[in-house]
Amino acid sequence: MSPGNVTPDRLIDFVYDEAATLDEMRWEDWLALFHDDGRYWMPLEWQQEDPLLQPSLMYEDRLLLTVRVERLSGERTFSQKPKSRCHHLLERPRVISDGTEDGVCRLRTSFLYTETRGDLLDRYSGWVSHELVEVDGNLKIMLKRVDLINFDAPFGNIQLFI
Repeated sequence: MSPGNVTPDRLIDFVYDEAATLDEMRWEDWLALFHDDGRYWMPLEWQQEDPLLQPSLMYEDRLLLTVRVERLSGERTFSQKPKSRCHHLLERPRVISDGTEDGVCRLRTSFLYTETRGDLLDRYSGWVSHELVEVDGNLKIMLKRVDLINFDAPFGNIQLFI
């Protein structure tokens, strides 16, 4: 990836725009941000290194993400009546790598996340890490990793995507 194609502002805007697609329930637009080989990972342990040999809260490839998006978009998804809603409050993303060395741009963002459905309100906080690559001039998510500060707490069902 050449340094001229991807600026820090473009990377930071990508993270904010990705959160907006979720808050606005534009599931298909959000899914389109993922690379075909992209993954969504929520580790179960602090500083977990391996999503395959250790259990995770979530580790989903494009197929599983597509199934969840179809479920959230479906009219016959009775667990989503009323529909869940969410809000991301993000600290300014920090660019860790601009991709000049290996083609992978890395960012880390502190967040507060609220999810609500009916009279239920759940809040989560932690850090999200993005690994982005450029494909045909567009940034794509290779990995979105969500590290919750309270990863070891009992959770209800997280319906949407943090």
